[in-house]
Amino acid sequence: MTDPAVKLPDLEEKTRFLLAAASYPEATASVRLVETHMARVFLTDHYAYKMKKPVRSSYLDFSSLDKRYAVCREELRLNRRLTDNVYLEVVALRMDPRGRLTLGEGGVPVEWLVKMRRLREDASLPALIDTATTSMLAPLLQRLCDFYLDAEVIPLTGPQYLARLRRQCEDWHERLLAPELERELALNVGEINAIVTALLEYQTSAAELLGGRAEAGRIVEGHGDLRPEHCFLTQPPQVIDCLEFNRTLRCVDPVDELSYLALECELLGRKDLGETALESYYRCCGDRPPPALARFYRAYRALLRAHLAAAHLQDGEVAEPQKWRHKTRIYLEAARRYCLDGNLGKT
Repeated sequence: MTDPAVKLPDLEEKTRFLLAAASYPEATASVRLVETHMARVFLTDHYAYKMKKPVRSSYLDFSSLDKRYAVCREELRLNRRLTDNVYLEVVALRMDPRGRLTLGEGGVPVEWLVKMRRLREDASLPALIDTATTSMLAPLLQRLCDFYLDAEVIPLTGPQYLARLRRQCEDWHERLLAPELERELALNVGEINAIVTALLEYQTSAAELLGGRAEAGRIVEGHGDLRPEHCFLTQPPQVIDCLEFNRTLRCVDPVDELSYLALECELLGRKDLGETALESYYRCCGDRPPPALARFYRAYRALLRAHLAAAHLQDGEVAEPQKWRHKTRIYLEAARRYCLDGNLGKT
């Protein structure tokens, strides 16, 4: 047991330990820290160790050690659906009776980490975005289509699905217009209001289409965060970093998820790759809704991403505030393009 007089380490103490190359059981020349909104990831020569931050919000709760352990187990289970030998194990960061931290045996757990095999960064979709071809993308898209065909169907009624979409749009709208963000970003409030109004009006006019997606069993337990940086064009292809902490947000229409990927490819200058992804799904899964649906989902996801980028500016001390201001505006411009340039309602 740990001496009760020994103070448990805080996030910064754990971080300092994990930044030291000598802390790891396998040899590594260096350790690089990558920080996200909800985690700190420590990159050694061959592995990545992901540590959740002790944060809590309306859509996640990592506030206790037990809760972080549970979500690490979920991350391992869920991400193994679209990867092979990448998500290896959940490992304990321990403290021995004298208060020393270790990734070995002995002592009591003071944190839990997901250990992953590192994938080649030059095989990620963003790294290959300028040269990627349809044939290069085909194995990845086939894996995704097979995944959607096999995914658990979520039993939702049409009204339940419509209520969820409306609730999300209204929540992101409210958060984007928070007074502290208004001061930080100097956003065009009228434009944001117009974007959200267009999204809500589409949900009303296309209620039969959207509700019918749920009624037909098209809402499945998907990936939840399908972005180019999570896609690796290896052999076989790998899709990492699913949204593990909130099942509701992970239960999606595949056309929504692939429209999200299409939006991100478009913002990287490869709109054609996004269209290829959607067409692959339509063909392989026998599901070809009206084109307006994918445009709606792109705008919907752009609003989500604008909200998430802006939320980084509420994190206290922000390392790169200009980066998040820029991202917020980029996503709002994308949402405006799809909502306000006469595209959203076209069939």
